[in-house]
Amino acid sequence: MSDEPARDLAPVCELAPTADPEAALIPATDPGPRADCVQCGEPTEYPADQPGVTLCPVCAWQEAQRIACSG
Repeated sequence: MSDEPARDLAPVCELAPTADPEAALIPATDPGPRADCVQCGEPTEYPADQPGVTLCPVCAWQEAQRIACSG
């Protein structure tokens, strides 16, 4: 064992507190049309004019799993 004192492992950065923690995960809702998921075609929570590839929560989770397991 080392004679070094134990270091305090505080988080590197902290998130700002929110009133609703789930609200931080969902983009702000606009009353306009919703973009369709590019993989399954289901509507997403993103506005139709959202740039880039839009994925529904299920396809986004599955894509993250594929990327994480790709080695």
